[in-house]
Amino acid sequence: MRRFSQVDVFSAEPMLGNPVAVVHGADGLSTEEMARFARWTNLSETTFLLPPTRPGADYRLRIFTPGGELPFAGHPTIGSAHAWLEAGGVPASEDAVVQECGAGLVQLRREAAAGGRLAFAAPPLVRSGPVSDDHRRAICRALRLTDAEIVDTAWVDNGPGWVAVLLEDADAVLAVRPDYAAFGDLEIGLVAPYRKVGGVGRSEASAAADVEVRAFVPTMGIGEDPVTGSFNAGVAQWLAGDRLPTSYVAAQGTVLGRRGRVHVSVEDGVVWVGGDARTTVSGEVDL
Repeated sequence: MRRFSQVDVFSAEPMLGNPVAVVHGADGLSTEEMARFARWTNLSETTFLLPPTRPGADYRLRIFTPGGELPFAGHPTIGSAHAWLEAGGVPASEDAVVQECGAGLVQLRREAAAGGRLAFAAPPLVRSGPVSDDHRRAICRALRLTDAEIVDTAWVDNGPGWVAVLLEDADAVLAVRPDYAAFGDLEIGLVAPYRKVGGVGRSEASAAADVEVRAFVPTMGIGEDPVTGSFNAGVAQWLAGDRLPTSYVAAQGTVLGRRGRVHVSVEDGVVWVGGDARTTVSGEVDL
């Protein structure tokens, strides 16, 4: 039997974020055993905590979706670090937790001003830059949008394969009804700002948020992901300090009945992506 945690990430409210299943002490499990358990949980991600193999790392993490393994993902990074610390993990540094994963070493910090909220430093993009005309046409088909409805597109891939689409405003993001059959191998995320009318407050759905985000990953067996740290990290590397401020809060999961909140800031050129986390299920699992 192995210790098990299920952690809700990116929401301060119970069960309104994105859950990640975390298996502690996963030494000895094969890749197929990990993949089988991830298919069984049927969550967007299931993770496995292992001893580190690289100098400077506090632990090693393997991340699986129902469709396969990822080198990096955001909400599993925060949720697994939360579970590791809660289980008594002690980082080598007082200032940071260092996670080893397929994308390399990822640094996390505990933000005292935000009640100890965890945030990770966005890993480098493995693919960035403009989208080809063919890809843009494919994106339009997948999202059931015209080319004129898209403000801009860019690759923001930090491991999962993201292509980002900027729309005019948050209402346009919330209105999208994708055609999953038309996605092919695309993993598409949407982002747009909430409009302020004369400085007056916005709707309840957008409370305490500056932008609305959605992420579609049918290739991973998920459909729409409730709240997505990796995509938010890529968006910030693309737009923060240009079309978005250097500090903002992204809402995600609204269409799915969630109230995810992703806290983004850029400090000394580093993008930090933070979110609340709480353990909702704990016990043991027989693998």
